[in-house]
Amino acid sequence: MPFEDDNRVAARVETGLIVAGFAGMLLLLPRLDWGDGSVRYFQLTALLERGTVPEGKYSMVGPLLSAPLWLIGKIVGSPDWWTLRYNTLLLMGGVAFVWFALRDRLPRPLLRRFILLLVVASMFAHHQLGYNGEMFTAILVLMGTVALLKGKAWPGWVTVAIGVANTPATLPAMALMTARRIWDVRRLRWVLAVCAAAALVMMEAWLRRGSPFATGYEADDHGNRTIMPYSGLPGFSYPIFFGMLSLVFSFGKGLLFFAPGLFLPVRQRLRGLPTGRQLYDVWLAFVIGLLLLYAMYWSWSGSSFWGPRYLLFAAVPAAFALAVRCYRPGDSALADVVTVLALGLSIWAGLNGAVFGDVDVPNVCWPDGAGQYEAPICFYTPEFSALWYPFVAGAKPLIAGQWIYLAYGLSVGVYLLAGPLLRVAGHMRTWVVLGAARIRAVQW
Repeated sequence: MPFEDDNRVAARVETGLIVAGFAGMLLLLPRLDWGDGSVRYFQLTALLERGTVPEGKYSMVGPLLSAPLWLIGKIVGSPDWWTLRYNTLLLMGGVAFVWFALRDRLPRPLLRRFILLLVVASMFAHHQLGYNGEMFTAILVLMGTVALLKGKAWPGWVTVAIGVANTPATLPAMALMTARRIWDVRRLRWVLAVCAAAALVMMEAWLRRGSPFATGYEADDHGNRTIMPYSGLPGFSYPIFFGMLSLVFSFGKGLLFFAPGLFLPVRQRLRGLPTGRQLYDVWLAFVIGLLLLYAMYWSWSGSSFWGPRYLLFAAVPAAFALAVRCYRPGDSALADVVTVLALGLSIWAGLNGAVFGDVDVPNVCWPDGAGQYEAPICFYTPEFSALWYPFVAGAKPLIAGQWIYLAYGLSVGVYLLAGPLLRVAGHMRTWVVLGAARIRAVQW
């Protein structure tokens, strides 16, 4: 399908902003080397240095593919420096693949805006700082689904299966996404892709823990008992109703605040863009599957991790929806105002995650390691949300690189908001002119 001519100046500016963002991520921002990411790193180190096969519960599918970075770092004397940039390189590779695969299937201004939002103004900006596994799964599912729509069905499904195998709990999300794709193309054989992902999960469990059914998450895998009525229980014991409410609306973990674009209607604006519509549908199906499962998980919150940790993939359809609404703004003043609010919040979420993170929040919410009363406050109270805590307690001291990235991110935010804000200003001017005309028409 032919699209309108691209604006060369805008193309160069936006490409430059994307490249600058990646350079800042790689070279300016400090890394996060705590939590599950550090466990995965030590498991990889033990495997490569001593040949010790880890028996822990965290998958090694993603970390294994970072082995070349670890080996390069070992040669030059800094394996942690190289390995801790793995997630940033995954994000770079993922968006590069998306660009080259879709540049002739979607309008290029729309595609560039989507990538810029994904890099700078989404939850990916925080996740790329560490070595946790959610980035690997999200990027491979993104690449795999794009390959599907590109006509590379089997490579696409294999890529999705590998990404899902790295986070076994995403199997139900893959099943729902596959069902959506089967409905669209009427090809029942794609059920085999879900079977392949399940087989990979079971194979890893067998090799590492001696049984295909040994997940590593045993009956004693649970959190501390707090004031919350369903805390301290293992597995998927959380009431789904409360879990869904919390994952969507809570100030500290809710998608409404960390990925607001997810809740914007865009279906009508995707008319004439069949590739965009199909991608949005399969992405949304995957996110719904994640929500349904993790709403029942005892650790639905992701504990002290910044934002809705397990729902990183929700940033993909959220960024795409915002990009579509900026590309096709429509005529409604209210819609433009909503777009500005969602876009502004997304920009802040990306900047907050990249620069401020949640380093101070765990010290407040888990002062004794248990957080019997404090942890629920951080999940549900706006003052202790990672998004707003820097305004309450004052920002932590920033290093020079963080200041530079913050200035860059604010510049990107101004660029992204300029168009929607001008449209809102146009609506306001129209209202003022109409109001003045009515006042002049008033007679005694």
